[in-house]
Amino acid sequence: MALESGWGGSRLLVRVLLAATAVGALAYAGFIAAGEPAQLDDAAGIWVYHGTLVLASLTCFAGAAFVRDQRAAWAAFGLGLLFWTAGDLYWTLALSDLARTPYPSAADAGYLAALPCFYVGIALLIKRRIGHFTAASWLDGAIGGLAAAALGAALLAPALVGLTNGNAPAVLTNLAYPLSDILLISFILGALVVSGFRGAAAFLAIVAGLVTWTIADGLYLYQEATSGYAGGWLDESWLIGAVLIAGAAALTFTHRSQRRRVYSSPMIFPALFAAIAVGVLVWDHFSRQHEVSVWLAAATLAAVILRMGISFRENNALMAALDDDASTDSLTELGNRRKLIDDLESALQLAPDTQPGRVFALYDLDGFKLYNDSFGHPAGDSLLHRLGVKLAAAVEPEGRAYRLGGDEFCILVPSRGGATGPLVEAGRAALSEQGEGFRVTASAGAVLLPAEATVASEALRLADRRMYSEKSSRNGRVGQTHQLLLTLLREREPELADHHEGVSRLAVAVGRELAFDAEEIDVLRRAAEFHDIGKIAIPEEILRKPAPLDEIEWELMRKHTLVGERLLDTFPSMSPIARLVRSSHERWDGEGYPDGLAGEETALGARIISVCDAFDAMRSERPYSARRDQNEALAELRRGAGTQFDPHLVEVFCRVVDRVKPPQRPAPAGPGWSARPRSGVRPGRGRSSESLLRGPAEA
Repeated sequence: MALESGWGGSRLLVRVLLAATAVGALAYAGFIAAGEPAQLDDAAGIWVYHGTLVLASLTCFAGAAFVRDQRAAWAAFGLGLLFWTAGDLYWTLALSDLARTPYPSAADAGYLAALPCFYVGIALLIKRRIGHFTAASWLDGAIGGLAAAALGAALLAPALVGLTNGNAPAVLTNLAYPLSDILLISFILGALVVSGFRGAAAFLAIVAGLVTWTIADGLYLYQEATSGYAGGWLDESWLIGAVLIAGAAALTFTHRSQRRRVYSSPMIFPALFAAIAVGVLVWDHFSRQHEVSVWLAAATLAAVILRMGISFRENNALMAALDDDASTDSLTELGNRRKLIDDLESALQLAPDTQPGRVFALYDLDGFKLYNDSFGHPAGDSLLHRLGVKLAAAVEPEGRAYRLGGDEFCILVPSRGGATGPLVEAGRAALSEQGEGFRVTASAGAVLLPAEATVASEALRLADRRMYSEKSSRNGRVGQTHQLLLTLLREREPELADHHEGVSRLAVAVGRELAFDAEEIDVLRRAAEFHDIGKIAIPEEILRKPAPLDEIEWELMRKHTLVGERLLDTFPSMSPIARLVRSSHERWDGEGYPDGLAGEETALGARIISVCDAFDAMRSERPYSARRDQNEALAELRRGAGTQFDPHLVEVFCRVVDRVKPPQRPAPAGPGWSARPRSGVRPGRGRSSESLLRGPAEA
């Protein structure tokens, strides 16, 4: 709720005004209880009574001043109370002592002018609570209003008959009071049905006040039509109504109004109002009622029947929407597995001579899991949505695309003369995307229906088997590239082959502990094996320099991850590994290279490799560094947790390292380039105990 500045002071002012209003109402009640002594009649009847009404009006105006989003509504209520007070004050001062009271008079103008203000105030509050109206909400409000009007007209029928005597202005004025009260009650009841009761404390207080007011009006009219106006506690009823309306203004500061996002009405309200209408008609059967109440009851039943028709239509639409949701993937808006099975069964039931054959192709994305882990699940969902849109467009207008879940898609399209290849490749192209640091493709398996399968389950099994056969074939080509790069690396530094193998084994163990799937484990394993492959481009004199490296040499050394990324990117099958290699020397605190990534900005696989590389190096025997035992190496990792390493991964690594039991490494023939520091500390920044891997160049 948007309030003006000075919330505390404004709330205090409204509370003071409300308290003064309540005190005035209690004082007048005391006057009545004391028998309305004559010596206090002027003070109580003029100053206390009308002062209480003015205070209630001021409370509403204060609410209008301090509550921005309900300003017009509370101004309308304040104005309505002020009009009513003015009319009553004029009647008390100018007309009450006359032997013949003019009718209608200026007092009637004040009384009746209050009612439109109340209508406006209620309407504005309802609009604030609902936001927008629907046909159902309008009908529910109308049903409640018509039922209340039918019952009110039946109850006030004696007064209505007694008020129809006299000249036209008098009759119109006489009828304006009861009809306005009936309409006000109807309007209030309809408003309650539409807006609901939840979070409606202030609105319910207004309703209570106006209902009290209209009951007092009804009793007054009944007295006037029968025995004559008696006053007394009836006058107190109008003050009680004013106090309740003022209390509603105060409640806006403590009870936030809740807006209904979706309109829904329980069937109990239309049923209750229909029962009221039926009751009026039954009453008319035994005791003739005014024809107005009969017509209002009939209109109520007609509105209930119309509401039932709208409810029936809404229920049908809801069932259709639920059925559509049950057969549609919410992320891509393609058909889901249930829809696919239905369409497959429908296609296979058609006679081959009346319907052309169809191609059913199943796709599984390659590289998506790495993309999802690297860029985050929102980016992964966005990619799946884009690929789904492209796949649907690729098979339109005759075919349909589906998402079976995860990164599995499929298509069902007419075979176009039995040729499956172009259709399958069109789907594969739609499901492929690449950019900086990622490449997503798709493996496929296709089945020609009904020539190769006659039932849906058989088509799914056959397509799945062919798809994984293609995926295995691709992995075989990947394996050839993998062996080529390993051979290149071992020829350059054969003595460090055990180090790369050890880092790879440790990384795989951590990946399994973190529940990586088979594809993620394979990417992590290969990235661990090639995390230093870029050093093949670093000159030998720098790699094996026994003295500390100068600033230029350090700059060149730190480029080896970029060289490794570019080298691996030349092989399409190695693109998922290239990004991990680039980030394998980043640090948790952002002091690594080449991008200075911090925390989870670095890919999870790269953070795993960093921990495993450091541990394996510390467990290896080097001419310039004594081998540390397992406990010492783990303690050193824990000291670097939160600065050099991901603290969570360090704890995971410590849990699994005993199960892996990494072997002790023999001393290499000479200082190898793989012993270069992984800390990434810039020249001139100094070293700390977190720099775990020290080679001879740093001595």
